[in-house]
Amino acid sequence: NISCPNIKEGGIQFGCSLIGTHDVVSAVRKATRLPIIPKLTPNVTDVASFARASEEAGADAVSLVNTFLALALDVETRKPKISNGMGGLSGPAIRPIAVRMAYECHEAVKIPVIGMGGIADARDALEFIIAGSTAVQIGTANFVDPLIWAKLEAGVIDYLTRHQIARVADLVGTAQMKH
Repeated sequence: NISCPNIKEGGIQFGCSLIGTHDVVSAVRKATRLPIIPKLTPNVTDVASFARASEEAGADAVSLVNTFLALALDVETRKPKISNGMGGLSGPAIRPIAVRMAYECHEAVKIPVIGMGGIADARDALEFIIAGSTAVQIGTANFVDPLIWAKLEAGVIDYLTRHQIARVADLVGTAQMKH
């Protein structure tokens, strides 16, 4: 998770620096033969350039996105609603932005993209897959419904059957963006 602040370095996020991203992934690559999948931050101007830096440094895949930096204020006290002040926004509110970012990364790299951010049902998961995600991860929705996996699987199977598609892999990156 290169998008999580490094407290030792004063809260710096390795994932907000192309050089930092490349250096961290390179160092990990030199230390292991295990698969390396850096989790990218959405809090950058061009996430695809960070996916490319990760790929060039030896990443086997990239996952995205982590939470968006957000702030909620109590209007009565005029203070932040959480003790740290700012925190990470996740859940359905971020999905359209995360899907765009997954699409941009899929277009920019040859390694797999693992999409995440606001997936609450099979249609959401399929949206990420069609945008270019080889796999998806469910976070916030697990807290709402710990049994979500069976529903997701059933929904994906239903979609594949209705559209006469043999494998989920056949859907990856099939977004028809040009009119």
